[in-house]
Amino acid sequence: MKLYISGPMSNMPEYNFPAFNKAAFDLEECGFVVENPATKGVIDGWTWSNYLRYDLRRLLDCEGVATLDGWEGSRGALLEVHVASQLEMPVRSVSEWISWDWRKGEAA
Repeated sequence: MKLYISGPMSNMPEYNFPAFNKAAFDLEECGFVVENPATKGVIDGWTWSNYLRYDLRRLLDCEGVATLDGWEGSRGALLEVHVASQLEMPVRSVSEWISWDWRKGEAA
């Protein structure tokens, strides 16, 4: 199952990349395939809307969304979660995905 990591980046120290990268590592250790938006890094000249366009394309290739702490305060993450919800993709926190036995569809 491929998961997209969604969380705050703007105005965060190091753009919150350490939290994204830790989540990606932890989810991959559980057997998930992960789309980590932090892997693209910071691109010179890009605006917020450039990042959102790029990230939404990646989200659409996934089957679920794993949220980081603080996602509710991020306008980009709110949009990502909204799109995923409208597409009936499951949205859970990273910790919920880690404790979820997604092969069986139940909590581990």
